Formats: sequence, structure tokens, C-alpha cells
Amino acid sequence: MPIAELTREWRPPWRLDVRLTLSPHRRGSRDPAFRVTPDGAVWRAVMTPDGPGTLRLLHRPDRGTVEAAAWGQGADWLLDGVPALLGAEDDPGSLTPLDRAVRVSFARRPGLRIGRTGRVFEALVPAVLEQKVVGLEAFRAWRHLLWRFGDPAPGAPEMRVPPPPAVWASIPSWEWHRSGAEAVRARTIMNAARVAARLEEDAADERLRSLPGIGVWSSAEIRQRALGDPDAVSVGDYHLPALVGWTLAGRKVDDAGMLELLEPYAGHRYRVTRLLELSGDRPPRRGPRMPVRDYRSF
Repeated sequence: MPIAELTREWRPPWRLDVRLTLSPHRRGSRDPAFRVTPDGAVWRAVMTPDGPGTLRLLHRPDRGTVEAAAWGQGADWLLDGVPALLGAEDDPGSLTPLDRAVRVSFARRPGLRIGRTGRVFEALVPAVLEQKVVGLEAFRAWRHLLWRFGDPAPGAPEMRVPPPPAVWASIPSWEWHRSGAEAVRARTIMNAARVAARLEEDAADERLRSLPGIGVWSSAEIRQRALGDPDAVSVGDYHLPALVGWTLAGRKVDDAGMLELLEPYAGHRYRVTRLLELSGDRPPRRGPRMPVRDYRSF
């Protein structure tokens, strides 16, 4: 029996770039839970509080609308969350750009919003997989685990819905090994899965960082996506301090120097780092690059 499709139309009262706003939720070009089709529609497969669901969003700038369609048990929940997902609760207008690099990037991207998914554990798993490794390694692990343990997405069986916390908690050690994730990251995800319900109720920084294996960087990455926190700075990132220092001060800095440069933007520090990342300006690469490791052969 075909899965019913629910539809809804939303008219944002401001300029919106749907793909740019949703791009932080994509974990690599072959993410089984996220895709962009040739017509420009963005698809997300989500484990909602009501069960698995698939959301399709197509922006119609000529009409000023976003066409939303959803399938599965979580369809209504996903459609209700479209405005928040696309930044309806965000306030970019309260940012005052003080530096030329921020001012230029901000002016060029009036459609960028910081939205919230409302799904904390969904953001936690890939954040942990990305701890202290290059993106290719983390994305490979994410793909393997979703194809192995995720279910086909309702209405889009070529995609995969991330499994619920109980499934993550039960993944055997050899499957983590096959994914390329070593025991430390696997243990962090499994421990978090056991308290996932409490995390969905309270994802404050202190609560997240009370979990073994979740530090400042991971907490920020989770809150950026799940809560739409425009001030959550990814302290401890391998590249970010050098980027911020180079674009705002013409020199590379460490985490402390980055936070000092971002202090005038308190309340918007994640937004500012995102704008700087999108600007395309990069410091010259002279040091060693992080290697792509493969624990599957160990």
C-alpha cells in the first residue's frame, strides 16, 4: 500500500535560502538521511518523537513560498516543525557586523537562517563521529551505520532513517569497527543513547557536557543544529581558530584568541563563524593536514 503524503505550504516573511540554511545537517555528499534532488528540493529522513518520517522542502522564490511534503508516522510532526527548521525563531537582524569580512558575507547571504531540528540525539551521533577526525572518516562511519541499522525512509526508500536510541545502544562492537569508529566514540554514543529521552527534554550545555565523551566542541555542534543556538561556538575545532584569526585579524590564533575576537559578537558567535566559513577566505596552509584514518584494518 502506498504511503500517504501530507503537504503544507509555508510563506516565510523574509528572504530565505533553504539549501544554505539546511546544509549544516548534511553529513557528506552521500549522506543516506539527506539529499538534494535536481529540482532543488531538500529531503531529510528523521526519527521523530512519533516515529520515522521523511520531509521534502522545495522553495518557490517566484511565489514566496516553501512547499513541504512529508511521509511516515512522523509526517505531521515534521510539517509542524518546518518554520523552526528554516529559522522562524532566528533573529539575524540583531547582528551588527563590526568587521569588513563579516559585513560582506552577511550582505551576500540575506537568506541564511539558523534553524532548529528539535532532535538532540540526531545531532549528537554525527557530532561524536566527527570528534578529532577528518570529515571523510566521520561521513564514512555515518553512512555505514545508517545503511546497516537504519530503516528505509517513508516515501523515499533509497534514503535511510537514523535508527532510534535503543538501536544505537545495541550495536555490537564489530559493527562499530566495520564503520571505522573506534571504541571511544562508540562508547560515547551508546552511553548517550541510554539517556536520550532526558537529553531531548534538556539539552543545555551543562547537561550535554556531563556525559562522558561530550566536551565543549561536541556540545556546541549539537546545540547549533538541534536548538538553533546562534552563539554556540565550536571551541576545539581543528580549523576554526585559524580561519577566524585570519579573516578578522590577519593572523592565526588559538581558541582563546578566537574567543577574544568573537567577543564583540556575543549572542551571534556561531552565526559569525558560519558567515566566515561561507566567505571562502582561508589562511594559507603550511602545517600538516589531519590524516584520514581507517580503523577497519586494525
